[in-house]
Amino acid sequence: MIAKAHRLAHVKEYYFSTKLREVASLQKEGKPIINIAIGSPDLQPPEAVVTALKESLHLANVHQYQSYQGIPEFRAAVSQFYKKKYQVILNPDTEILPLMGSKEGIMHISMAFLNEGDQVLIPNPGYPTYTSVTKLVGAEPVFYNLSEASQWLPDLDALEKTPLSKVKMMWINYPHMPTGAVADLDYLAQLVSFAKKHQILLVNDNPYSFILNKSPLSILAVKGATHVALELNSLSKTFHMAGWRVGMLVGAPELIKTVLQVKSNMDSGMFLGVQKGAVAALQTPNSWFQEQNKTYEKRRELVWEIFDVLQCTYSKNTAGLFVWGKLPKGADAIEFTNHLLYQKNIFISPGTVFGSQGEGYIRASLCVSVSKLKEVLHRLQTKI
Repeated sequence: MIAKAHRLAHVKEYYFSTKLREVASLQKEGKPIINIAIGSPDLQPPEAVVTALKESLHLANVHQYQSYQGIPEFRAAVSQFYKKKYQVILNPDTEILPLMGSKEGIMHISMAFLNEGDQVLIPNPGYPTYTSVTKLVGAEPVFYNLSEASQWLPDLDALEKTPLSKVKMMWINYPHMPTGAVADLDYLAQLVSFAKKHQILLVNDNPYSFILNKSPLSILAVKGATHVALELNSLSKTFHMAGWRVGMLVGAPELIKTVLQVKSNMDSGMFLGVQKGAVAALQTPNSWFQEQNKTYEKRRELVWEIFDVLQCTYSKNTAGLFVWGKLPKGADAIEFTNHLLYQKNIFISPGTVFGSQGEGYIRASLCVSVSKLKEVLHRLQTKI
């Protein structure tokens, strides 16, 4: 048998990849599993997005290779979107790089800037891909703990006491996944100052800005941030286009050019129809966002009821597609969620998926219809 690469020795298959196979197997056995674990938007994108895709199929060049940097129309739409929504001015020719989903950007950025032995500051709890990609490129994850006591924000005083000489990059993600915590502009400015002081590349992963969030922010709105910061953004969550695989990286020209050195060797440009749809999405009026948030508000209220029944505590001052709940004292996250899966046919995420700081917590998704959430409530309120 051909041996696997050494780089896989410390990287496991993504939790949801393996767990969803188990859930699918249970469903084949006839189990009526309700999945409230995954953040895959179930709502439809704006109608103009679908129309733009359909109309693009008749263009003469639609089936040809496209530019590695995306069509000018797409980059211009990103620039206009950032100006309108974040009050950030971006040069569409040099400061924007379209991506096939922001997840690929995590790999491209890491390949572009990290050498073997470099250290990377990674939030705990946080998105597991930051860790796995860091390991895949031969760098070393250094976890910084987030906690309820600090409102799930990095403790900069503690970080200052951490050896930082080998740290080259720091991942942040606000609004935060999985907790929904939000960082204000003043706090983002503190993070930028920290990164400048220690010459660390600060990368903000920002896909949840417009979901149940009254004050969308970009880290590039901080004065001087472009010297040390990049930002990933995505259409997946904001516009319900997860399967389209379209996002963007924004930042200083030299940083963008460096990432392009990697990306241009990894793909051959995004399908034209997807880019046309992305342009339409980025031009969506505010009324559409307001309607989507009304839907998510109704769902979140039901999740709060579900957490009440489970005797979980939670904050109502959060943003994004998830609700993060603290389990009753002494409860084990894996045991708790497995009990719900096997006894109640409810699949929910254990907090430990996102790091050791997630022990004692669970995460529920808002990408579930009201009728399914009501059924979850009914099952929890009904004795077996």
